[in-house]
Amino acid sequence: MIDKRALRARMRAVRDGHDRVRALPVPAAFLAMLQGARTIASYMPVGAEADPAPFTDAARKAGLAVALPHVIDRATPLRFLNWDGIAPLVTGPFGLRQPLPAAPPATPDIILTPLVAFDARGNRLGQGAGHYDRAFAEFPDARRIGIAWSVQQVDALAPDAWDIPLHAIATELDWIVP
Repeated sequence: MIDKRALRARMRAVRDGHDRVRALPVPAAFLAMLQGARTIASYMPVGAEADPAPFTDAARKAGLAVALPHVIDRATPLRFLNWDGIAPLVTGPFGLRQPLPAAPPATPDIILTPLVAFDARGNRLGQGAGHYDRAFAEFPDARRIGIAWSVQQVDALAPDAWDIPLHAIATELDWIVP
């Protein structure tokens, strides 16, 4: 049994100590995913999280609408709200930069998600509140793409019954498809 709390603390320290000078490249496989998609859910990185901006920019250039998560608290499921890239963002719980609550809701075709840790089988360790697990369940047809630094990869994670694996993970070094 993995002590997820201890693993989160260790992997956050690894992530926070990582040299983040390199942007994540956008692979051709991701660009191919944009064909036929209408909306991408991205996020604004907090602290040392890997920045999904190159992926968000590529999606916007391909004509996709962009949505960001909106969180109320730990227990309430997150919503994805449309964001035009210009409207002001507010600081929400956990330091998240998010759209105003009145922004229109979005139904994402692709969901970019920050990671604390991941393995090559597409398992992920998030912040622990279950927000993205519930979002993945709500939008089962959306492509789930983890965004992380390569140092966040671990040999194996033991997923819980409610964990939904990723379709791919992008790092500064690799595009990993389980």
